[in-house]
Amino acid sequence: MHRCSAITRDFAQPAATITLDEAARHRRRMMMTSDRMANGSTLSFLLDLPQARLLRHGDGLVLDDGRIVAVRALPEELYAVRGRDRRHLLSLTWQIGNRHLAAQIEEDHLLLRRDPVIRAMLEGLGASVSEIEAPFDPEGGAYGGVHPPHDHGHAHHGHGHHHD
Repeated sequence: MHRCSAITRDFAQPAATITLDEAARHRRRMMMTSDRMANGSTLSFLLDLPQARLLRHGDGLVLDDGRIVAVRALPEELYAVRGRDRRHLLSLTWQIGNRHLAAQIEEDHLLLRRDPVIRAMLEGLGASVSEIEAPFDPEGGAYGGVHPPHDHGHAHHGHGHHHD
């Protein structure tokens, strides 16, 4: 069984690819199987990283024999959120962060997982919200890590603030 304990961004031709949604890309240790290769076979390996991390689109998983498995982000159902201007987009970003929602921050818009309650809130704040399918690569956490998505509702939930 092959093992991966390192990640690189510096590679040319991968031996295989693995396509995962954002939730499945937050890993430390687990068995993984690549996408089907040209010859119809797959490559199984143990991902065994020192700490949990979000595997990013374009990362290369370095196997113990030197081969690379390229990570591909699976397109997901998302919202593209735009503000009236940069200041308005910053305000919307604050609202998203205040609700502990994973967000991918782009130059002129945000990407979020679809949630009708959040869409209604954002549109109520004047945002333009459109439905798209795209790879989701949210920002990491404040201390250099990320955590898997969690749903804790949109009302007071016992850790010091409201979502009203």
